[in-house]
Amino acid sequence: MRRWLFGLLSLTAAGLLTGTATKAQQAAAPAEEVDVALVLALDVSYSMDIDELALQRNGYIEAFRSKELHNAIAKGAIGKIAVTYFEWAGTDFQHIVKSWTIIDTPQSALAFAEELGEAPTRRGRRTSISGAIDLGMALLEKSNVTAMRRVIDISGDGANNDGRPVTAARDEAAAKGININGLPIMLKQASYFDIDNLDVYYKDCVVTGIGAFVIPIRERHQFVDATRTKLVREIAEMPRDGEALVQKAQSTSQNPSCLAGERQWRDRMGN
Repeated sequence: MRRWLFGLLSLTAAGLLTGTATKAQQAAAPAEEVDVALVLALDVSYSMDIDELALQRNGYIEAFRSKELHNAIAKGAIGKIAVTYFEWAGTDFQHIVKSWTIIDTPQSALAFAEELGEAPTRRGRRTSISGAIDLGMALLEKSNVTAMRRVIDISGDGANNDGRPVTAARDEAAAKGININGLPIMLKQASYFDIDNLDVYYKDCVVTGIGAFVIPIRERHQFVDATRTKLVREIAEMPRDGEALVQKAQSTSQNPSCLAGERQWRDRMGN
């Protein structure tokens, strides 16, 4: 009886030790290496109408289906990227549509596109670019990849009017070596909670990093081409100092303040 009990305890202890060793090996496994860890952050606030939301999502779907993007990934030093995709509005509305995914073949890119196409789109109040940047930084910290570059890609149609100042979030990202690029959506005349010269606002207040750039969308037919161009540039090109690409602003009037969105919200709310 004692021998049987001793044997059982020995087997149990061995199993526990084996399980602990396995977990330790898993925990010590090196992070996967990729050319770029890319956070795609899309505005789904109520200032975006239903058609714009569909066009915005479709721009990314078609980009991941494109041969240009497949070639850009294949030509990287490692030949793979890590991507996550989330939608945001105010600080209390952030929804991760696709968690971190490794894309290293055309098939994996097409699968990513298909899953985006099947996911429902939600909408929320307010506009917190700073909140989107904060979530992007948090996701990059938990990506479990070793990336040559880390990029947050912000797409939206308005200025920050919720959460902490956008420049505070931008500067924190810059201090961590994270690039932020922008895709300001400027289909409508500025009104109500919108501001003039959103492209200039993105240039002055949102984007950061060597080679950071802004590509504004002013016509509906530009969504697919602009999104694909932006993603290919982010994946394929190592940024060089002094090479920032910001397309010509819509107007040459005075640049908007980085607190323009907050001030406009207070004015509209009578505060």
